[in-house]
Amino acid sequence: MLLLHCPLLLLLLPLSSRMQKLPTRDEELFQMQIRDKAFFHDSSVIPDGAEISSYLFRDTPKRYFFVVEEDNTPLAVTVTPCDAPLEWKLSVQELPEEASGEGSGEPEPLEQQKQQITNEEGTELFSYKGNDVEYFVSSSSPSGLYQLDLLSTEKDTHFKVYATTTPESDQPYPELPYDPRIDVTSLGRTTVTLAWKPSPTASLLKQPIQYCIVINKEHNFKSLCAVEAKLSSDDAFMMAPKPGLDFSPFDFAHFGFPSDNNAGKERGFLKSPSKFGRQTSSKPRVDLHKVCIGNKNIFTVSDLKPDTQYYFDMFAVNTNTNLSTAYVGTFARTKEEAKQKTVELKDGKVTDVFIKRKGAKFLRFAPVSSHQKVTFSVHSCLDAVQIQVRRDGKLLLSQTVEGVRQFQLRGKAKAKYLIRLKGNKKGASMLKILATTRPNKQLFPSLPEDTRIKAFDKLRTCSSVTVAWLGTQERNKFCIYKKEVDDNYNEEQKKREQNQCLGPDTRKKSEKVLCKYFHSQNIQKAVTTETIRGLQSGKSYLLDVYVIGHGGHSVKYQSKLVKTRKFC
Repeated sequence: MLLLHCPLLLLLLPLSSRMQKLPTRDEELFQMQIRDKAFFHDSSVIPDGAEISSYLFRDTPKRYFFVVEEDNTPLAVTVTPCDAPLEWKLSVQELPEEASGEGSGEPEPLEQQKQQITNEEGTELFSYKGNDVEYFVSSSSPSGLYQLDLLSTEKDTHFKVYATTTPESDQPYPELPYDPRIDVTSLGRTTVTLAWKPSPTASLLKQPIQYCIVINKEHNFKSLCAVEAKLSSDDAFMMAPKPGLDFSPFDFAHFGFPSDNNAGKERGFLKSPSKFGRQTSSKPRVDLHKVCIGNKNIFTVSDLKPDTQYYFDMFAVNTNTNLSTAYVGTFARTKEEAKQKTVELKDGKVTDVFIKRKGAKFLRFAPVSSHQKVTFSVHSCLDAVQIQVRRDGKLLLSQTVEGVRQFQLRGKAKAKYLIRLKGNKKGASMLKILATTRPNKQLFPSLPEDTRIKAFDKLRTCSSVTVAWLGTQERNKFCIYKKEVDDNYNEEQKKREQNQCLGPDTRKKSEKVLCKYFHSQNIQKAVTTETIRGLQSGKSYLLDVYVIGHGGHSVKYQSKLVKTRKFC
C-alpha cells in the first residue's frame, strides 16, 4: 500500500509504466511518518499498517483513498464506530492508463486526471451499516485505487480506520480465544466475580496484553473507542490495583450514588462546546467506569449496589500497538439486600445494638400516646456510628455519633419513627440507644466535650500520679480505676479496651481507687483532680474514669497511660 496525498496521487497515476515503478512500503519511512501525527491529520490518505482516528459531521460524507499496486495482494480493512452507527462502503477502480501519445511522456491535464479518478464509481467490494466493529478481509485483492466512503446520519461522531496489505505479519489486534464470552462465576449483593479465557496473542504469541474492564448500568459496548467516547478525561483511566487486591472501582459520588450533601454536584451536566466549532447539546454523564488490570483473567468487582443490573465489558489491549479487541460482554443483577429485621424500641428502655462491619440495623419507635417531643439518646461504645431518623418517611435527622449524644425532635400525634444505624468501615460497632417521649427521662449521664484525662508530669513521683478531668453542671458520680500494664503496652492494645459501654462492674475490686460526686454550676470551673497513691516505682498504669448517671448507666472517659518515676 502506498502513502500518498491526493494532489501527489493525481500527478503520479498517469505516468508511464516505463518510468520507475511505484514503490512498495518503505518500513523506515513508514515508521517515521507514523510517529509524525501531523502527516495524516485531515488527510484523505489511509496509511498502510497504522490506525487513524477521525471525525464525521452528521450527514456529511467523508472519503479516503489508498492504492494497491499489485494484483493478488492481501488486504484487510477495519472500521470502528465510536459513539454512533456508521454507513461505510469500500470500492475499487482501475488505476488510470498511461498518458495518450505513447512514448511522449506528456501527462494528461490535471482536471482530466481528477475527473477520471473521482467521477468513476468503481466496483463495490463491501458495505456495512451499524455500530459494530466490522472488517473487510481478502487474501487476494486486485490492484487499483481503493475508496472508503463513510457517513453518519445520526450525529457528529468519532471513528477509527485500520488498513494493511500485510495482515498476516502485522496482527495488530489481539486475537480472541475460541470462547470469547465473559463468565459470571460468583454473584453477591455487592460483588460480581468475572472470568474469561486469555487471548492467544498473550498465551501463544507472548505479546504484551492487558485487560480492561468496563462497568456501567445502561448497556454493553462494542469497542473501547465507544467507551472512551463516553468517558470524560478526568476519569477515563485508573491505576491498576496493587498485587493481591481486587479492584473496588467505585467512588460512588462518581457512580450514581451521590451523598446527600453532594447530590447533583458530582454528576452534573456537561456544557462544553465542540472542538469543531459546533455547539453540543447538554446531557447527563453516563455512569461508566473503566479499569485496566494487567494480564490476569479473573476479577472481582466490589462495592456495587444491591438488586441492580450492571453491564460488564472486557477488552484485550495490545500494549505495543494500543489496539484492542472486545470480548462478548455480559450483564448480571446483584442479589437483593437481605431484609433487615426491625427492632422495636420501648419508651424509656435502653436497647443494646450490635452492628457488623459496614452493616446497618433498623429500629422502630411507635409512641402509644400523643407527644410534643421525642428524645433519642445514643451511646456509641466503640467507633463513630451514623444515625438517621425518619418520621412517617420524612428524614428528620442524619448525624454521626461518637460517645454520648442526645437528640430532641418535635413530636406528632400517632407518628412512627424509623431509625437506621450504620456501622463503621473499620470494624464492628456496639451502641446503646434510648427513645422516650418523657423529656426528663435521661438514663445516660451528661458528658463534657473533652473526655480526656490529663496527667501532671511535674507532680509525678515514684509512688503516685496526679490527674484531672472535666465534669459538667449536673451532679454525677465519678469512679477511677487503675491497672498495671507492661512497659511495651501500646496504643493498639489501649484501643481494644476503649469500649465505653463496659462499666465498673466489669473491673476487679482491687483496681478501684475511689468514687466521688462532683459538679459545678460554673462550667469553666468544672474540673476535678485526684492523686493516686500506693503505686510502684518505674511501673506503667492504665487509668480509667467512669461517670455514672442517675439511671445507673455509666460512660467511660478516654483511658490514660501513666508511668511513675523510677528514681526519686
